[in-house]
Amino acid sequence: MSAAARYLRTLLLLGRVSNLPTVWSNCLAGWMLAEGGAWGSFALLCFATTCLYIGGMYLNDAFDAQFDQQHRPERPIPSKVIRVEAVWAWGFAWMGTGVACLFLFSQTTIIFALLLAVAILVYDAVHKIFAFSPVLMAACRFLLVLLAASTGDRGVTGLAIWSALVMACYIIGLSYLARKETSVTSLRLWPCLFLAAPLVLALVVNQGQHWLRGLMLCLLVGFWMLRCLRFALWSSQRNVGFAVSGLLAGITLVDLLSVWEGQVLVAAVFVGLFVLALVFQRFVPAT
Repeated sequence: MSAAARYLRTLLLLGRVSNLPTVWSNCLAGWMLAEGGAWGSFALLCFATTCLYIGGMYLNDAFDAQFDQQHRPERPIPSKVIRVEAVWAWGFAWMGTGVACLFLFSQTTIIFALLLAVAILVYDAVHKIFAFSPVLMAACRFLLVLLAASTGDRGVTGLAIWSALVMACYIIGLSYLARKETSVTSLRLWPCLFLAAPLVLALVVNQGQHWLRGLMLCLLVGFWMLRCLRFALWSSQRNVGFAVSGLLAGITLVDLLSVWEGQVLVAAVFVGLFVLALVFQRFVPAT
């Protein structure tokens, strides 16, 4: 592998780009909950949030450099593949680009953009020392969904807020598992129950003629959650990292649950993003 190819792979690892399909699905779900809008604006939204996500991941590694030196020496900074100063520079450049793009939208979107940028920075800075850091990560995804909704024709609706809240609950359960990836302590079941929040909302919202469709989709999403959790909770050879990676890809299915009204094309797009996340994980680790 050439030096340029190795450096490119390092940048992809730092950005954890395998999770980008989940960012795009959050954007699509929030935008659809606001009844959509101009496709050009949606493309700019996806580009801006991609920049914010990648920047946040770079800064995550920069803040965690000392921790990774002891616990994850294979990461790019402790393995001396890239200097920490370069990671800081890349991270702030990506974040700045993302925020600047979002300043082209409405005042409401700008407010959400600034809140999201602050939430990302706070999470990166304190997540290793703050016991409730899963809540901070959940706040980032909550704000991302609302940010996307604010760019749609109807803006932030009640259903968008509820969908963002249950997405945040899902992220709390997922982040709890992620914190245990390098730990040898036993896992508790109750934080994982947060993962079921989107299923509850879907069953409440889908009533009447939509109930059966909602139930079937809930069963599908629930099956994927249980399949992932099996590797963390009920396997003789625990593999928390594998469970977390699967649940990260499952964010796209949770987004589908929040917007699907029976359209085949909509389902195909979100399932496509789900498959894309799994394929990306084969080349770039999700965590």
